[in-house]
Order: sequence, then structure tokens, then C-alpha cells
Amino acid sequence: MKLRSLRSPAAAVTALALAAAAALTATVAAGSAAAATVPVGLGGYADTRPAGTVGPSNSDGAPVTPKVTARAAGKAAPTNDWWSSLIYQRYAGNPYSENMYAHPFTFKANASGLEVGYPTTPTITSDGRQYDFTHTRDLTLGVAGLNSPDTKVDGWSDWTVTPYWADGGHTFSATVGHGLPYVYAHATGGAAQITTAGTPTVFSDQGNVLGITVGGHHYGLFAPTGTDWTVSGSTLTAALGGKDYYSVAVLPSPADLARYRTYAYNFVTDTKATWTYQEAAGTLNTTYTATTTAQEGTGTGTLLALYPHQWQATADPLTSLSYTSPRGTMKVREGTSFTTAQAVTGVLPSLPDLGAYDRTALDTMVKAEANAADPWQGATDTYWTGKALGRLAQLVPVADQLGDTATRDKLIGLLKGKLETWFKGTGSSVFAYDATWKTLIGYPASYGTDAELNDHHFHYGYFVQAAATVARYDSAWAADSAWGGMVKLLAKDAANADRTDDRFPLLRNFDIYAGHGWASGHAGFAAGNNQESSSEGLNFSSALILYGSATGDTTLRDLGVYLYTTEANAVQQYWFDADHSVFPSTFGHATVGMVWGSGAAYSTWWTASPGMIHGINFLPLNGGSLYLGRRQDDLRANLAELKANNGGAFTDWRDLLWETEALEDPAAAKADWDAGNAGYTPEEGESKAHTYHWIHNLASLGTLDPATTADTPTAAVFTSGGTRTHVAHNYTTTARTVHFSDGYALTVPARSTASERGSRQDGGTGGVTPSPTPTGSPTASPRPTPTPTPTPTATPTPTATATPTATATTGNTFHLQPGGALTTAYGTAAATDTLPSAGGTNHDGTPYQAKVYEIRNLSGTVKPGAATDFDLWVDAGSAVGLGQQARISYDLTGDGTFERVETYRYFATDPVAGWERYSGTAAGLASATGTLGTLDHGTVRIEVWSAIGSAPAQLRVGATQTQGSASVLRIPFN
Repeated sequence: MKLRSLRSPAAAVTALALAAAAALTATVAAGSAAAATVPVGLGGYADTRPAGTVGPSNSDGAPVTPKVTARAAGKAAPTNDWWSSLIYQRYAGNPYSENMYAHPFTFKANASGLEVGYPTTPTITSDGRQYDFTHTRDLTLGVAGLNSPDTKVDGWSDWTVTPYWADGGHTFSATVGHGLPYVYAHATGGAAQITTAGTPTVFSDQGNVLGITVGGHHYGLFAPTGTDWTVSGSTLTAALGGKDYYSVAVLPSPADLARYRTYAYNFVTDTKATWTYQEAAGTLNTTYTATTTAQEGTGTGTLLALYPHQWQATADPLTSLSYTSPRGTMKVREGTSFTTAQAVTGVLPSLPDLGAYDRTALDTMVKAEANAADPWQGATDTYWTGKALGRLAQLVPVADQLGDTATRDKLIGLLKGKLETWFKGTGSSVFAYDATWKTLIGYPASYGTDAELNDHHFHYGYFVQAAATVARYDSAWAADSAWGGMVKLLAKDAANADRTDDRFPLLRNFDIYAGHGWASGHAGFAAGNNQESSSEGLNFSSALILYGSATGDTTLRDLGVYLYTTEANAVQQYWFDADHSVFPSTFGHATVGMVWGSGAAYSTWWTASPGMIHGINFLPLNGGSLYLGRRQDDLRANLAELKANNGGAFTDWRDLLWETEALEDPAAAKADWDAGNAGYTPEEGESKAHTYHWIHNLASLGTLDPATTADTPTAAVFTSGGTRTHVAHNYTTTARTVHFSDGYALTVPARSTASERGSRQDGGTGGVTPSPTPTGSPTASPRPTPTPTPTPTATPTPTATATPTATATTGNTFHLQPGGALTTAYGTAAATDTLPSAGGTNHDGTPYQAKVYEIRNLSGTVKPGAATDFDLWVDAGSAVGLGQQARISYDLTGDGTFERVETYRYFATDPVAGWERYSGTAAGLASATGTLGTLDHGTVRIEVWSAIGSAPAQLRVGATQTQGSASVLRIPFN
């Protein structure tokens, strides 16, 4: 949850009724013992919050403690989760829970047990701004006679929770979680009891197994073998026969009862996600695993429902079963685990110095910020201080590129001074540790970071970003023994990935299974938890990448890669509906400002202004924002809707919107800047200097090429017309060569950014222009003395040369050739195959007049951890609305039957002549059937066709090694 003001930071608390209510919460006195500073390097934190401040409280202002059983006492309470209203009692009159949205189930705790629902029909608010799949009770699960005074939390895992009820004569617990189509119940003191919202229809009665329909939804009820369900009106009971367990499943259809019975007694008792950043390959692999314990028999399997961002990225086979959810269709996996593979698109500490700007004017703008009477613009709390830190930090590399070392050093000094003030553990600006809730709270707090434990990732991400900028220029300052220890502690509060460190919960602000963050600490809303500013969540994770890279902490860097990559893909689906498959068809918006557990809303916490509804998921614009440009079609539609709802123009936060526009149409953004830069007030986290620098650099660089990855997370490739520019930053103290997946190799000097301009999409080469970033002095707080970056001409010209290196051809890489062949060798001359028009009909998922390329008599074994991938170079010319699609099929034995078929999401080509790269990794799987196995004289086929559009497109085939841009298929076989 984020509450914001349109005015100055000093007025922020008074701007909103909700924020005012938080400010009026009764002050809870700090402990009587004097606060002590716990040292961390040169800084530290307070062990008691400052006198007169508040900590976690309920809506009446009374302090609250985690609502847990003795078994869970002392563990770090997972706040900011989908189920946090169970553990954080926000309202004095409700000791149970608010609505909880696990998907596909919804839940709510009450005195008699657990309400269960499966909403499948959305409601749209009268103003058309919000859709909800609101919790509606179908069943209440419990034990006969249960009347518990409260519900406590008995345990949790990565994406499950176990609430617990007890009233002296009865106990009841139920393990529930994201993606679990079962509720796993334990009951003592009476018969299992389920009450229904209406008289159920029984479609199957097998004694201990009952199939019922309630409210149009189908459920399987599973009691221990040898027992029997009794139906009496809307009450269903089963004497458990000395056992203490039963389970309930939501069924896609009545016909699925037998399949769900197979796994009904394999209770999920733990869930865990593990991730690996494959640096050389530029991919992130995440494995989701459920541990089961058989209540009867020896079964081990289960069923798991995957969200779109998961099933789009897995090569594991899925069943034909599915569920409806506020996040679109969930597809079912039979098994206890699945693995996703996602391309890692990089972040940059800053854009390179390639813009054709007036350097004197830009330097004047930078100086104005550094020399302002109050560079902090009145900020005192964690949020507005963080915004100011972010604004000034973005200007440090700009000053450095301009050769203005004095201003650069002044800015670095401002950042250090403010960070050290907050990090020293004493004074009026301090971080204090709450041992009850195991959290680090910054005071002065704002927007409920103290009383509600809201938004820690939003606020603290700015601090870590600023520290990453300091570390880029002064590694000694960032040493753990200096100020780096506090930076990492602050990061750990919001994203603790160390399962052995119980000072903080696991990944407080990140929902591992949902793939994105939650902002409210208590989730005390009928719509569940919420998150407004997804972009500030990604600002936090990109800060971890940069700070981990700058300090050589690869564990922290890789955590950032996991959070950033996963959430960027989730945001693309659930905030921006990039594939038009998540939002209900009756919802009249193409993007949302807020995502809720029950749905999403075209709104913010504080305004109905379209500019801010859209802009809240763009800010802050920096080198971690490049993910916004991965889907040009979606970003273009996003901004078009903004203008349509805003009278055809950008008004509020024009600088942020121009900067965002520059990620999809740099020329238009530059024209907007040129026309309007004299008459606007910068957004509080922005400056005219940074906006000018950002827009004019992208006007030169072009737009992001999301299909090209690198063997470092701090690199990106841009395209403008037919020209490609490779950019990478090297934080190490020695030069290194960065390898890009398009075959380009870029040498980057030590502690520098290097940019190559001029490689063309047809494989031509350009030069390398390194932009040095100096190594800091070894003292604690040095003044770095860099070599100034040379002043470029209006159109920068590379001064050094770099030769692209082609990706090595291996036995599992096959080149598409004219005539339909696949070969392990490059072609002899580049040619084009025409992909016929889709004829204005949608052929998404079904080949239509496809070009087919095939190779036979292949033998090999599956390569563990690998997946199919391809690079197809396509061109739609000037035609609009075209999309090309690919399907890869494996006939393992050459008998004519394809045991594994993978269909990839189509690639939307732009209406600009020039080859574009359609990458399998970037596109992701749309569907897959069957499984891979050993190839024994088998056949591999790739089909390429036009999925949408009314014009033909071209596919490049037969390219030679020197020509580059070769269309290839890579199969996961040794």
C-alpha cells in the first residue's frame, strides 16, 4: 500500500484521509529502558524506537503482537503476504482474518473454521475502474462444535500457511496456499464438519469420498478410508474413525473427482523455491517444490496450479486442467515440482554518454541541483528522503560524464552525508529494530511503514540505490566494515533470503509464488493485500543487483536478479496485461494502477489522474527501468490509453511520462521535451538534468532489444533503425569481455561503462567507446579523481574498434536453410522465406501456411537443466499489427509421432523495415505437450507462420557466419 501527496513532503501526511488516520494513531510510548545503538560497521541501528513514535498497531492505535501458536512463537512473522491478516490483527473486533486470496481458492477465518470459496465471475465497479473476484463462501471447513475465540498461525512455508483454531474441546488446522487446489485439514474433538452456503448437489457418493456442487463450483471431500460422509441439508459430517485428517479439493469439473482422489491424502507439508542465475547463459532458473506427507498409503504426488508468469516459462508438461483466477488462467501440473526458465534482461547503473545534448546547458542543470539551498527539498521521513537520494544519485554519473568532477564529488558527498546520518543509529533520523515483529523501521516514518509495516521495499530501495551509486565511485565506503553493513541490513529487512537468519522473515515484501511484491504489512482489506507502485518494487530489486555487483557480493546480486526478473514478468502480465489474457473482457482498461488479491484497479490511493495512475508504475526512471521497454506494443498501448483518458496529452508528471515514452518512441519523447521543457515542474524524485540526459541518450540509442542477453546482469542492447548499440558496465578492478547472446563481444575497462555503436542487425560492426568510472581511493571516504569522459560531437563517433564474435556452432544448434532444411553449419548466402499473411484471422497457437524446417536421423540424450531456444530473424517491413509464431516438435524415434510439441508465444513485429530477433527464451512458451526423452534416430521440426496480421512477413534463412543474424534452433540435447 502506498499513500502519496501531490504537494511537498512536508504536506504529505495531511494530503490523505488514510495517511491522516495513521498520523492520528495513538502514540505508543517506547520502552522505559534507554535506547542503545547496535553497531554495524561504522554505523548501527537503535534497539528501541525513538520516544513518542509508534510501532506495529491496530486500527485503534493499540500495539499488536504476532498472532501465533506456541509452535510458531519467536519466529520472524511474515508480514506483507497474501495471508498476513491471519498473523497481524489490524482490527480489534476481528481476531480471525480478513478475506485471503490464495488462488484458485479464497478464504476467510471465523469462529467455526475456515470459509472456502472459488469465485469465477468478476464484478466491475460502477465507475468501471476496478474488477474483483471477491471472496464468496461456498463452504466452511471445521470440526463439529468448534467455537474458537480466535485463529492463530501454527506454521508457514514459502507459499503456504497453516491457521489453527482451538476452543478447549476442539482443535482444527488447515494448510492452504497459492496454487494448491486442496485444503489439508486436521481436526480433533469431534467429527469433520463442512457447512455449505446453499443446499449442495451430490454428484458422487463413495462413502468417504463425496463429490458436491455448491454455487456452481465443484468440490471433492475426502475423509479417511473406512469413514462415511453424512449429508443433512447444508451440513456435511464425517466421523474420522480415530483419525484426525480430511481434505477438500476444488475440481475443474465433476469428471475430475477420481484424479483428485489419487492425491487427496498426500498432504503438502512444505513448499520451497530455489533459484539459480545462469550468468553465462543469461537465464534465471527457478524451481518450485512441494513436499508431501501421506496420511494413508505411500503416495507422494500432488497437483499444482501455475500462474501465467509460471506456465509461460516452464518446459515441464502440464495437464489439460485449469482454473479461473484474478491473474488469468491457472494451468495444472501433475507432480511435486516444476522449473521455470526466464531470460535475464539487464539493468544499467546509468545510461552511457551518447546523447546529442547541449553539454553546457546540461551541466548548468546538474549544478543547480547540487548547489540548491536545500537539495533535500524539505524531506525528513524515509520515503521523501529516499526520493531525494534517488534524484541526486542519478546526477552523479551525469556530472562525471560531463567532466565536472567538482559537482560530481559534491553530489557524492551529499549522498554519503545523508546516508551516514540515517545509518549511525542515533539522532532524529534513525533505523530502529523491532524485536517483536523482527523488522527494521526508519524514523521519521511515513505512509504506515511503522504502524502498519507498509512499503519497506519502496522506501528502502531508494537508500540502496543511492548506496550503489556511492559504491560505484568509492568501494571503501561500501565495505561491510564501513557503511556497507547497514546497507545490506536495510536490504535484508525487505528481502532476507537467508533461511538461517531469523532476524527477518523470508523475503518480507515478495510473494514467491505470485511472483510480485505486496505493500500492506497487515493485508487487512476485504480485497486482500495490494500493491500500487510495482516500479518502486523493481527499483528495490535493481538496487540489489547494482549494489551486489558494485561490492562483489554475488549472493546479493543474484537475489536481485531473481526478484527483478521474476517481478518484471509478473508486472508485464498482471499490471499491464501485455498478452490481453488476464483482465476480464468486461474491464475497460489496458493497464491498472493497483493490483489486489481479488483483482485490480485503474486508480491510485490518492488521485484519479490518469497521468499518475499510469506514472505510479513507471517511477523512478533509471537504469533499472529498462524492463518497461521490453514490450514495445504494450507500452505504446499503455501510453495511448493514458492520453485518451487525459484529453490527448501528458499533464501530470510530464517528465516521467516523457522518459517512459522514450523507451518506446525516443523521437516522440525528444519532440515532447523540446516543446514543453520550459514550462513544467519536475516530479519530486526527478530533475530536469536527468530527464534531459535520459531522453537525449535514448534518442541516440533507440529502444531496448529484449531478446539479446549478456553474461552479466549490468548490460543492455539498444536498436535504432538497423543499428545496434551494446552497453555494459564492469564493476571489477580488471578489464573484462562481456559476451552478448547475439554473438557480440565487448571489452569493458575496469570500473567503467563501455558502449559500442554501429553494429547492424545484418551483422556489421562498429566501435567501442569506453566511459571510465574511476576506482576510489582506499581511504574510508575519499574524493575520487576520475579521468573525464571526452566531450562527444553532436553525433558521437566511435573511437576504438571491436570485432563481434559469432556464437560457436555446436552439435545441438541448427541453422534454418532455404528449402526447409536444418543444418549444423551456417548457410552459403543469406536468403528470405516469405511467411504468408494470416489473412486478418487469429492463428495464435495453430500453424497456418507455415514454413517447415526439419532434420532427421538425430540421436542424443537430454541435457539436464537446458531448454529449447531459437533465434529467428523476421521483418514485417512497414506493415502494422503482424505477429510471427514458432512451434518445435520432437519425434524421438523417427516413427512419425511427435512425442513433444512446444508452441511459443508469437512475436509482434514493428512497422519499421529491418530484421528483428524473435527469441524463444524471450517469448516464452505458450503451450507444451508431452515430454522429452532420448533421441534415437529421431526428427526435429520447427514451423514458423504468421499468427496475426493482414500482410506477409519475411524470415531470414541461410545466413553465413560473416553475414550474421542467422536464424537458428537450439535443442536441449547432448
